[in-house]
Amino acid sequence: MIKVVGTGTGTPSPDDVAAGAELVVGGRRHLEAVRLPEAAERVVLGPLAPALDTIEEYVAKDRQVVVLASGDPGFFGIVRALAERFGTERLQVRAGVSSVAAAFARAGLPWDDAVVVSAHGRELRTAVNVCRARPKVAVLTGPGSGPAELGAALLDSDRVLVVASALGDPARERVERVTPAEAADRDWGSAVSVVLCLDERRALGTVRTVAGPAGGPAGWALDEGEFTYRDSMITKFEVRALALARLGPRLGDLVWDVGAGSGSVAVECARLGAAVVAVEKAADGARRIRANAWAHGVDVRVVHGAAPGVLAGLDDPDAVFVGGGGRELHALVAECARRARRTVVVALAALDRVPGVREALTGAGFTCDGVLLQSSRLAPLPGEVSRLAATNPVFLLWGVRPPARTEGVAQ
Repeated sequence: MIKVVGTGTGTPSPDDVAAGAELVVGGRRHLEAVRLPEAAERVVLGPLAPALDTIEEYVAKDRQVVVLASGDPGFFGIVRALAERFGTERLQVRAGVSSVAAAFARAGLPWDDAVVVSAHGRELRTAVNVCRARPKVAVLTGPGSGPAELGAALLDSDRVLVVASALGDPARERVERVTPAEAADRDWGSAVSVVLCLDERRALGTVRTVAGPAGGPAGWALDEGEFTYRDSMITKFEVRALALARLGPRLGDLVWDVGAGSGSVAVECARLGAAVVAVEKAADGARRIRANAWAHGVDVRVVHGAAPGVLAGLDDPDAVFVGGGGRELHALVAECARRARRTVVVALAALDRVPGVREALTGAGFTCDGVLLQSSRLAPLPGEVSRLAATNPVFLLWGVRPPARTEGVAQ
């Protein structure tokens, strides 16, 4: 068996934790904190592959191995790598208190409704997008993805950061509440383990019976009556349903809604978990988007300005919905296609603009497809009977960026 023991963050290490071990693997601080058998070989964790190779040599000879880890080793920890290499049946895991649990405890907050995302050895943008979309997020940090970088990416947000450093170390542990600007302006050193990102207006939420973030909204492609809008300036729910299916908004994504109007697409993308930027050139439209987002309990960043010029200061999106563009539509779609990582969806009422949009999408290297949506809704007539009332036809075009070629790359 491989004995895996979580220590620190409030979990004391028993004196006999490594008793009988012939190989002990762990971080330098873990090895220094426990009493080790004199004859045991010690491996200080750095690169994981050499440590796993050494463990395999001992396991093959049925020799006792102990692995020391921080907190709960099954939570973004070494248990995954050990299970993949040696199988779960060889592991005997004793979990400690995870750094996330410890951080929320220090902050005095429940965390059954929190989202946890790791930025350790991963791209920071996913963690940033989750922080924008959810009111309560724990970010596991790493080199180059610490509180300073996270704060710099959230400068325009109204979030509060709780930075928990050196959890479980009585001499060095610190828990500080800071603004994103304050976080960005400091050197946090190398002892940071977890950052809580909170929207304090919504962080406490409601009483829950199921742990974890909401699995998704109760419904989508909402009726137009669920939004405040001017005249007919709203994407109809039939069009919105297909647009959402092609956009594929999900937790960790960034979506632009350009020419957002009422913000119905932006709000629905946010309800499905994405971080959303709604771009609208009309001041009353921008106010309407904010009101609709607030009414549906989601966070949508509203940018008041004319596209494509105003897009220059925004982070590159995963997906873009274009619901307006006027005479500059071709240039707008071309710019969105240049910036989008995955897909661009465009809604059009005018037949004459379809060729230009297709050209802009294919010219950016996207594969392009589309449909003409013509729907008829049931409408009442006198005598308790119904008729079909046709809605205006809408062209929906979408471009998808082909996956990167991986010839010669082992999968």
